[in-house]
Amino acid sequence: MRFFIFLLISLFSLSLSLGQSKDYQQVSFPSGDGLMLTADLYMPHPKTAPFILLFHQARWSRGEYREIAPKLNALGYNCLALDQRSGDAINDVKNASYALAVEQGKGTRYKDAKPDLEAAIARAKKYYATGKLIIWGSSYSSTLVLQLMGEQPEIADAALAFAPGDYFPIQAENISRPVFITSAKNEKDNWWSIYEKIPAEGKAYFLPETAGNHGSRALWSQFPDSGAYWEAVKNFLGKLED
Repeated sequence: MRFFIFLLISLFSLSLSLGQSKDYQQVSFPSGDGLMLTADLYMPHPKTAPFILLFHQARWSRGEYREIAPKLNALGYNCLALDQRSGDAINDVKNASYALAVEQGKGTRYKDAKPDLEAAIARAKKYYATGKLIIWGSSYSSTLVLQLMGEQPEIADAALAFAPGDYFPIQAENISRPVFITSAKNEKDNWWSIYEKIPAEGKAYFLPETAGNHGSRALWSQFPDSGAYWEAVKNFLGKLED
């Protein structure tokens, strides 16, 4: 009898685990130079729903968004969390694109990841999204996001940049779509001059009253001030739908 009860509990736990694994689908597609990229597709809504591309920070992976993407789904957004070739691992999720790039002798510096972002955006436009497209970066990838918005003003309908810096030149004066920038409190000087140059209507920024955190992890529930970041993000996204 005890064994039977244990078996039922085990099967129930397994079913919960399997149910959680269906929140996303692992997909792959080539970057500009042929490197196969790995990403997690969180797509519970029709293609007409707004779509957010999620790019991770340095030495990390798509695992940065395992908690964040489902919450964005709950707000009505489909998402794709990418493994860029410049990264490693986070939240027990290894960066498959980085591992493959190393194996093939390809560059894995920050700037080498730019074609990966462009490939993911093109993939989303072709297969996943017919509604608004939003690009979202964390640390170095948030700088790449702003660089793309400056170089190709129509590449996306909006962008969110979590802790950008002066990793690459940004043509901020060319950014014509709404942009949201945030960071830890002591990181404001890293991006404020960029923000001031952006002429786009609907731009917004957020700085916490607390110390805050670097990158998109500021939204992780383990941090007491994550709620304030989420309110700022939801406020920005909500205005895009007005």
